[in-house]
Amino acid sequence: MSLSDLRPVPTEQLTFRLPQKFENVADERRHRQERLVAALRLFGRFGFEEGVAGHITARDPEHLDHFWVNPFGMSFKHIKLSDLILVNHQGQVVDGRYHVNQAAFAIHAMVHQARPDAVAAAHSHSVYGKALSSLGQSLEPLTQDACAFYEDHGLFDDYTGVVVETEEGRRIAQALGSHKAVILRNHGLLTVGGSVDAAAWWFITMERSCQAQLAAKAAGQVVPITHENAKLTHGQIGNDLVGWINFQPLYEQITRSEPDLFD
Repeated sequence: MSLSDLRPVPTEQLTFRLPQKFENVADERRHRQERLVAALRLFGRFGFEEGVAGHITARDPEHLDHFWVNPFGMSFKHIKLSDLILVNHQGQVVDGRYHVNQAAFAIHAMVHQARPDAVAAAHSHSVYGKALSSLGQSLEPLTQDACAFYEDHGLFDDYTGVVVETEEGRRIAQALGSHKAVILRNHGLLTVGGSVDAAAWWFITMERSCQAQLAAKAAGQVVPITHENAKLTHGQIGNDLVGWINFQPLYEQITRSEPDLFD
């Protein structure tokens, strides 16, 4: 083909993936489970786990007050689809063979209850999230990526030990409010999304934005993005569809390199 023969490909013939729609709850449940396991493996790959701490939950599409979650005490790097457990609104395992992390129940049950729009929630003790949380500071609009959280994350400005009571989880849910994320002082980050993909991506990019903020402030005087431009950028990159899209390359990476995760 000569260059003179080249013609633009019609837009309708180009491929662009969008979130799937499902005809039955069984297919949607399987989809959420697959995304959940992939997200957990990615958290393991990125070094987000600290011993037994950390959890990602996905609301069941049929039993809306139940959520799927990683088992207590199992490495993110080893979790398979068959390892997931289903927990009810009382913290009891109704499907699976492992115990649930009580902190996962205390926090996530209250978040899912307060936010019926949140399909998934992610929390882990990642290094830079912990570091920024210890300052009791919010994420600032210092980079384009950080603008996804501009005026869209809360701060739980308290610490009373390991969260094992639902009342503490309820307070965290209140601090989260209608936002996509909340910084838990002296603890770490928590993100939510309308899909597992979005919730996981928000956590990953928020952790990296915490790292960028800490590094920039340690290096010298920062130049923040203006309020107007931060708001504009938030409107461009801060919605759940963009979060879902950004997760797709990572999903492909982990499923191709670790195909056993769906066993």
